[in-house]
Amino acid sequence: MQHLLNLLAAIALLVWGIQMVRTGILRVFGANLRQLISRGVSTRLTALLSGVGVTAIVQSSTATALIVSAFVGQGMISLTSALIVMLGADVGSSLMAVVFSLDLSWLSPLCIFTGVVLYVARQDTKVGRIGRVLIGLGLMLLALRLITEATLVLTQSETVRTLLLAVTSDITLEIITGAVLAIISYSSLATVLLVSALAGSGGIPGDVALGLVLGANLGSGMLALLTTLKSSVQVRQVPLGNLLFKVVGVAAMIGLIQPWLTYIAPLVPNIGAQVVLFHLLFNLVVALLCVQFTGHFARLVEKILPTEVAAPSSTRPHHLDGSALATPSLAISCAAREALHQADIVETMLGGLKKVWEDNDAELARHLRTLDDQVDDLYSAIKYYMTKISRAELDEREGQRWTEVINFTINMEQVGDLVERILQEVEDKKIKKGRDFSSAGLEEINRMHAHLVANLRLAMSVFLSGNVRDAQRLLEEKARFRDLELAYSASHLNRLSDGKVKSIETSALHIDMISDLKRINSLLCSLAYPVLEAAGAIAPRLRDLH
Repeated sequence: MQHLLNLLAAIALLVWGIQMVRTGILRVFGANLRQLISRGVSTRLTALLSGVGVTAIVQSSTATALIVSAFVGQGMISLTSALIVMLGADVGSSLMAVVFSLDLSWLSPLCIFTGVVLYVARQDTKVGRIGRVLIGLGLMLLALRLITEATLVLTQSETVRTLLLAVTSDITLEIITGAVLAIISYSSLATVLLVSALAGSGGIPGDVALGLVLGANLGSGMLALLTTLKSSVQVRQVPLGNLLFKVVGVAAMIGLIQPWLTYIAPLVPNIGAQVVLFHLLFNLVVALLCVQFTGHFARLVEKILPTEVAAPSSTRPHHLDGSALATPSLAISCAAREALHQADIVETMLGGLKKVWEDNDAELARHLRTLDDQVDDLYSAIKYYMTKISRAELDEREGQRWTEVINFTINMEQVGDLVERILQEVEDKKIKKGRDFSSAGLEEINRMHAHLVANLRLAMSVFLSGNVRDAQRLLEEKARFRDLELAYSASHLNRLSDGKVKSIETSALHIDMISDLKRINSLLCSLAYPVLEAAGAIAPRLRDLH
């Protein structure tokens, strides 16, 4: 019983080590890895190689599948290109299995020691995260040695030998078992390494190990599909296509097990090495068989899962990628893109506002007010998404960006509310009562509106780029807009004293609109402060005013 518990603990340690490496790599290099994929799909060869490279680093074809699926869901790459990347990803994962099957036990204590020193010394920095990766690598190597030792003891038991013989009765059972192990461990790499260690220590026969490897590959495809079940159709298409690749590969490789055992196995004395090399052969065969037919696979996938065409008025967030949450910097970038989507809707509301008060268009006013519900929904979605990002994993710059995104979405939501209020007041106090602004008053409000639209676009640019000069220009607009408000309020009072009827009838609305437009501008200009403070470019007087 003690030896069985030791084996289970070693397996758990292997899975945990792989998880630490995967999440650590994504958190340190996630943004660069995604850029590598997005830029590497220009040709079939580069797409294949980008998949190999990224997965060799991340050590998880499932993680690569989630990244690529998100790209397809956002329309950044085609389904055909994504499927080619996945063929390379599976080859990359099998290459890492070969590397870890080598005797690297001497490296385990060095990785763990160095990793702990780096992690404890600088826990919340990139160096600390690299330390976490080294700890994970060390634990993986340690776990493989412990699995081998525990298996050697267990295989001496007659009861264990009898149980193992029961599993060897059917290739179908072996494939199913391998698939279940891959899904449970959330890693085909962990399953293949486990099977390799068991076979190398005599725990299972070589032919059974090969059947389990086929199942592990099939389970890897099923795992990515299960992980994306609740995602959009576009996101689920990539895992489905990859699963079809796995099915083709299993069907092709079942017939090659016996020739492998007859002709190849004798050339490789180490049974554990035979297992990982067979795993590599499986993925190379799948890549060679399928790379020229990815277009056909893509069309088949699109027939099985037809692409969703979102309605123009859809309020569903476009960029909040759940798979990016494991990489805080990426998740923050996704949230920032969604915040700009929210700002685009606010810009539509603000742009339509002028037409409403110029043309007394009540129908347009009602439509623009409904857009505020979309702004509110996006604000709630972004806020909820941001709360799922681990603040403990953020460095100083990422923490600052997290705050900037939250503040931006809050300000956009408040701007949307103010625009909605102006629309309602124009409808109630002007359109329904059939009143008009004086020509001078209308011209003044239109000028303020033009400044406001320009400042909104400038605020979006500052939020996106963090450009200090643009932030300074935006802050200058706050004082310029205040001067406009004072000048136009004074000229309106002059028209009232002259007894102009239109000015008298719309006076309350005119004053309220000028005040609300100023408030909107203040919200927009406040987005300049974080950028200027970070750059040390804000004057003490202005900081105090802020």
